[in-house]
Amino acid sequence: MRPPDESASEDKHLGGDGRTIGDILAPLLPPQALRGSLLFLAAHPDDEVLGASWLLRRSPGCHVVHVTDGAPIDAALRTLDAPPTREAYARIREEESLAALALAGVPRDNLLSLGAVDQESAQQLVTLTECLVALIKALRPALLVVPAYEGGHPDHDSAAFISHAAVALLARTGRTPPVLLEMASYCRHREGLVIVDFLAAPDGRPVATVTFTEAECAAKRRMLACYASQTRTLDTFPVREERYRAAPRYDFTRPPHEGPLPYESRGWRMTGARWRELAREALEALKLPEAPWH
Repeated sequence: MRPPDESASEDKHLGGDGRTIGDILAPLLPPQALRGSLLFLAAHPDDEVLGASWLLRRSPGCHVVHVTDGAPIDAALRTLDAPPTREAYARIREEESLAALALAGVPRDNLLSLGAVDQESAQQLVTLTECLVALIKALRPALLVVPAYEGGHPDHDSAAFISHAAVALLARTGRTPPVLLEMASYCRHREGLVIVDFLAAPDGRPVATVTFTEAECAAKRRMLACYASQTRTLDTFPVREERYRAAPRYDFTRPPHEGPLPYESRGWRMTGARWRELAREALEALKLPEAPWH
């Protein structure tokens, strides 16, 4: 097969099925969400490419914020050939992200980090929320692209929490907050672990699916290839489509679904019960109600 000629076969504003950004997102979002800049909030370096490469490549002036540095304290959770120190591993993760985002036209200065340790973000929900509020005030995005609260990874859930909490705090002070758009990652359905899909939203809101052309698949593969330290994990993710939806309201003090969460089955220190306890404490500290808000 001849390698796809991306410049010849793909209009930069089109999805693989010929729809524009407006075609895909307008049915999901209020009009003001499509009239300003975008801010992508990812739990780890590479999450934004896995979940939203299509939108990233069409938003060269956007900013990307990583909640964690992608480097866990436990060396057993890093790649086999990782450097001996956590800090050195974190630098590798950052450089990989810079290379991947450069392929999407995102400048180096537009990559930011909240600095949490991989798998430890739930311990800092209040501080991380306050940092995100400050960033939103400074950057004033119209749209904030975030992970869903689905129990796939504790840091994904933390990123969802701080995004919803930041929006609620901004609205409480009379500011117009960004609209929240979710990018699909992985979660557990009744039939097992599902990748690049959502749990059903409590209110049944619609999901937009972007199906890629061969050129778009190749572009996403090039971006993912920049994350050489994560090859073994990233090779398990499909690259032929992405899914987006407007964020539903969540009650972060309740499990996202019945049964064990995906990360509870991996033997990590964080459990769903402990994560929800930390979320409840953060809600109290931020003076936000426990019931679904904003």
